[in-house]
This record gives sequence, C-alpha cells and structure tokens, in this order.
Amino acid sequence: MSSLTRRCLAPAETGPALRALCDWTPVDAPGGGLHPGDVGWQLRFDDAAVFLWVDDAAPVAVGFLDGPVLRVTAAPGADLGALAADAEELLQPGNDRSDGLPVPGWEPEREESWLVMSWAPRPVSSRAEPVGPAGAADRVLVQRSAFAGSTFTVERWHTMKRSPAGELAVEALVRTPAGEPAAAATGWFAGVGRCGLLEPVGAHPDHRGRGYGRDAVLGACAALADRGASAVAVVTPSTNEAAVALYRSAGFTVVRENRDWVRARRA
Repeated sequence: MSSLTRRCLAPAETGPALRALCDWTPVDAPGGGLHPGDVGWQLRFDDAAVFLWVDDAAPVAVGFLDGPVLRVTAAPGADLGALAADAEELLQPGNDRSDGLPVPGWEPEREESWLVMSWAPRPVSSRAEPVGPAGAADRVLVQRSAFAGSTFTVERWHTMKRSPAGELAVEALVRTPAGEPAAAATGWFAGVGRCGLLEPVGAHPDHRGRGYGRDAVLGACAALADRGASAVAVVTPSTNEAAVALYRSAGFTVVRENRDWVRARRA
C-alpha cells in the first residue's frame, strides 16, 4: 500500500527537494518539468511554496505552481498515477496545465510546445563577467529591461542567493565597451556529472543584435562546466525564433520537444 504524502515546503526548508532533484537530473538534459535551477529561480520570492512528495520518507517527486502550471519532476520509476491523483487537490480551476506530470483525462497541448536544448562542454571565448553583490543592480537592470512586467529586484536577487539553492547559481553579465549592462544569464548547477540549466537569459533591448546575449550564455555555460556539469540545458518556446537562434549560435542542439498537459476543454 502506498504511503504517499505531500509536504509544502517554505523556502528555507527546500534543501531536501533540491537534493532530490539533483539526484534525478540526467547527464544530457533535465527530465520532467523541473530542474533544481527552476526551484532556485522560484526562490527569489520569500513566500515561494515548493511541494515534496514522499513515500515512506523517501522523496518521489518535487513540484510547484508556476502561475496556472503545475510543474513536477518525479523520481525514476515513481507511480505517476498516484502522484496525479494527489495533485488533483492542487489543480483547481485556473490551474489548467501540467508540466511533467500526465493527468488522467487531460490532453497534450496542441498549439504550443517547448524545445529542450543542450550544450556540450567545450572551450569558449566570452566577454562575460561573474556577478557578485556589487553587480546585482546591473543584473537586475538587464532582467527588468529584457522581460516586460518583470518583478525582479535587488532584494529578490539577495533572497535567491541566500536560499538553499543559492550555492547552485552561477551568473554571467556582459557589458558594452562603455560599461553599460547589456546581457545576463543565470546558470544552475545540479552536481558533478549532471546537466546544468540556464534560467533565465536576457538582453537589454538597447543592446540586442551585437552578440552580448551569446556571450552571456557562453559565460554561464563555461562557469557550469568548470564546476563539473556534464552539459547545460535550456528550455525555450519553440515559437521564440530569436531565442532558438541565439542558443543554436552558442552551440546548443535540440534534445526533445515538450508539451504541457492541459485540462480537457468542454464541448
């Protein structure tokens, strides 16, 4: 008989979830809907909630609600049916998508998909610099400029870095010759011999088209490879042609195409 239990973890309690995700991260590309870095990026919010499913105290899945999407990665061999049955309590009307956990009665998204792309370690040349506390404001400036509606702040940068995932993060910032912040990328380490992740990557609109984004990507990838990552992955909408072209120019190749599960539409 299954003793599946779901726990809701506050940010300071997410260490076991992060360690489980690291253990489950493959060599070439992340599996499921979550990499440790996805949780790490979520932990910029001091009220973030992360779900950890355990069976007889052993972790079997980790997830969180990302707006309307329940994102989950399960342990190899986990009972996805039992997980989906328990997750029904989280999937209230409005939470109509699932990434990484098939839900009975739901159907694959037909119109939108995500490309999982992977980069193999190699020697690179990049103008990127690492980001520390002194560079946090410039890192935040790039993020807010690159993504309309971004709520990232210096305070949230520090919250992320103080979280249990903070030591997994590497960041690369690229400046113009005049010293203006032009592009940035955050990379996430999952352990030696495991695939790292880029999340997020952005370039300032005033400085696009000049190779700064590519340098930020390569800088983060090189930092992850230096720590022992076997590969670096990124996940981007298949319709985002500019992002796909950027990652291809940096040496990424497509590993697979993912589709969310969506609540069946009523006729």
